[in-house]
Amino acid sequence: MANALLNRRSLLAALAFLPNFSAIAASQTDRWPSRPVRVLVGFAPGGNIDNLARLTCQHLSNAFKQQFVIENRPGATGSIAAEVVAHAAPDGYTLFWSGTGTFAILPAMGKLPYDPVKDFEPISVIGSSPQVLIVNPEFPAKTLVEFITYVKTRAGKLSYAGGGGPGSVGNLLMSLFLKRAGLKMIDVSYRGTAPAMLDLIAGHISAMFSPLPETIPQAQAGKVRMLAVSGEKRSVQIPEVPTVAESGFPGYRGTSWNAMMAPAGTPKAIIDKIAAQFVDAVKDREFVKRLEAYGADPLGLTPEEFAKFLEQERSLWAEAVEAAGLKAR
Repeated sequence: MANALLNRRSLLAALAFLPNFSAIAASQTDRWPSRPVRVLVGFAPGGNIDNLARLTCQHLSNAFKQQFVIENRPGATGSIAAEVVAHAAPDGYTLFWSGTGTFAILPAMGKLPYDPVKDFEPISVIGSSPQVLIVNPEFPAKTLVEFITYVKTRAGKLSYAGGGGPGSVGNLLMSLFLKRAGLKMIDVSYRGTAPAMLDLIAGHISAMFSPLPETIPQAQAGKVRMLAVSGEKRSVQIPEVPTVAESGFPGYRGTSWNAMMAPAGTPKAIIDKIAAQFVDAVKDREFVKRLEAYGADPLGLTPEEFAKFLEQERSLWAEAVEAAGLKAR
């Protein structure tokens, strides 16, 4: 009995010298970031997604006095980079700059090498970018209502551009709109917005949804006519152009958004620290000006708001994917 008591006391004494791992983990979280943070971007440098990532990461670098380093891993609409982050250590030092395609469109189209829900923690959305339904200036319709009337009398004879090809935001926005409006048009695929825009200006196709940065200069030059924007509200850059929703299609919406994710299991304290900086960024007028220059309207959601936003987005784009006939069988 005495030996057992002695052994127990010896064990307790030994345990007292063991490190308190929970306290260590909490201390490391408190000190985060104590070294540079790697941010994977699933697209090539120079595009809008990359530009917004760099703008936001510069704000984070300034706020945390530590570098947030962009690492471009382009390919498969961001899923290559997403897979890397999904398997990264959840310590706050590997993050993912994501968007509509990676977390809302691709999941509706088929199996992925990552689970968009279970493998990631949502941090925040910095902004969303609507697209604009445009036509050639010679096209008879000057409003969305006139466009619908004109297309209905020529069902299946007029063409539209799916800029970026099947599954792109522009292609899906058009597919969803045609479904809800009960219209039939011929889908002509292009590898990117630029060649589609050239054909629309030349009158070879009738309509397309186009991103704001590419649309506004052409509209100002009188080369295209803007009929409606795809966002929930009018764009601050072209407030004179009504939304599709207010033009007779309540509930219609669709934007490209840019956000930050972390691997599942990343401490909530770190998630909240980063998200708080997103909220602060969209209150900074100079930051917002630069954001709007890339065609994005500021959001700055909390992690909880972002989680709800993601649920709504997955439902919306699943409908659009089905309307485009791209849903996995």
